[in-house]
Amino acid sequence: MLQIEKIAEKIEDLRSLMYQLMNEKVELTDPELVDLSQNLDKLLNKYNELLIRSR
Repeated sequence: MLQIEKIAEKIEDLRSLMYQLMNEKVELTDPELVDLSQNLDKLLNKYNELLIRSR
């Protein structure tokens, strides 16, 4: 599996987890949710970098 495919899979996993946590947490500023969102942002940035490089 290519690196970009692995990252895309991780992105989808984190998105699913984030949606689940959003339904469980009272506040969107919950530290666990914020941390997950930041990790997702980092993966999305990495994914975009790889897309740009592959052009």
